[in-house]
Amino acid sequence: MEFVNPLQFLKDKTILITDATGFLRKVFVEKIMRIQPNVKIFYLLVRATEAKSAMKRIIDEVEKDLFNVLRDKLGVNFKFFISKKVVAVARDVFEVNLGVKDSN
Repeated sequence: MEFVNPLQFLKDKTILITDATGFLRKVFVEKIMRIQPNVKIFYLLVRATEAKSAMKRIIDEVEKDLFNVLRDKLGVNFKFFISKKVVAVARDVFEVNLGVKDSN
């Protein structure tokens, strides 16, 4: 079995996280953002009815203490980093197929 360095593996990857505001998912997202800032993009599925309210939920979460280390590390670039790396996707994770009705 070949060893794969997780930091190298995550570099330039696109990652989808369902129920992104759940506690363990938030910890996972923060850790990856902190140790491998070269992840291409995070699609974070959030229970919401529209993209605007989904993004507000994400912004509310990244303003919490959990993201302090990353915020301190990036300084004034923190909000720009989040805006470039995170796409909030409004879905209901409890619906069949995550509430996706059209595959396009």
